[in-house]
Amino acid sequence: MGRWEPNARGRMRHAALELFAERGFEQTTAAEIAERAGVTERTFFRHFTDKREVLFAGTEQLQETMVERLGEASVARPLDAVVAAIADAASSIDLDLARPRSAVINANPSLLEREALKMVSLARAAAETLRERGVPDPAATLAAESGVAVFRAAFEVWVGDPEPTRLADRIQEALGQLRATLG
Repeated sequence: MGRWEPNARGRMRHAALELFAERGFEQTTAAEIAERAGVTERTFFRHFTDKREVLFAGTEQLQETMVERLGEASVARPLDAVVAAIADAASSIDLDLARPRSAVINANPSLLEREALKMVSLARAAAETLRERGVPDPAATLAAESGVAVFRAAFEVWVGDPEPTRLADRIQEALGQLRATLG
């Protein structure tokens, strides 16, 4: 290894996405990711528990920020509060990383399952926060699950857009479509 360079975590994320696109997720090893990023394998494992975590790093922060924003929001309209909190929490997602990440996840059933579990966790955290704020069930659960569904639908459209757009705009469009669907 050469001279120390900053942002090892970011370099490893970029290296992993490149390798996953070139070789496939299953065929790429943590050692190869580390080598491409210019770090040791030991450094890789200091940052990530395994190569899957390269794709899911940041989901805990998304959830924590969403819960914080939802805890501060008015809950007069629980669904609006959940959607606004998720949109705010997701505002820092980088489209240039989200697109290849999404392609890798969509090509691997085990990663799709993990992504779904992360979304379940996000919805549960939102529902619990709503209940703590006085929203009774089933309204808290319905608002939370619907808010996460709006986010997921918007995210898929956003990463598939040939022209860069704002995720927040896509989230609002998806919320409008949900409302139109429900009448």
